[in-house]
Amino acid sequence: MQELDNTEINRFIPDMKIPIRIAFIKPNGIPGVISLWYTYNDGKIYCATQKTAKIVSYLQKNAACGFEIAADNPPYKGIRGEGTVKILNDKGTDFLEILMDKYLGEKDSTLSKFLRDNSKTEVAIQITPRKIFNYDYSKRMNDV
Repeated sequence: MQELDNTEINRFIPDMKIPIRIAFIKPNGIPGVISLWYTYNDGKIYCATQKTAKIVSYLQKNAACGFEIAADNPPYKGIRGEGTVKILNDKGTDFLEILMDKYLGEKDSTLSKFLRDNSKTEVAIQITPRKIFNYDYSKRMNDV
């Protein structure tokens, strides 16, 4: 694994249309993982979710997180890291629109209508990475 600089991160992250997996610690001390849509901007990772989602309260109690952005199909490659989270109560709708454009495109769908109808209660999750590493097992898996 190699630690990445911002140039390498900017090259890898923005084009990926797969979710980010965010690891967090629940109040009972048990780790959890959630997958969310994400976007990367100015060295930070942003997601959107409902204000009432349990992940929001967990991250408000403990802002440390781990994350991974990687496809599920061979050859396995992606990035993983650790960072600190901040909940942005007034930016949820803005980031939801950015995320819908990235993942759903401009086409209207049942999902996009549902998300827009419930967007008033969205919050943004801002992850400030402390460390980001990449991995690429393509050479090991060239015959898979």
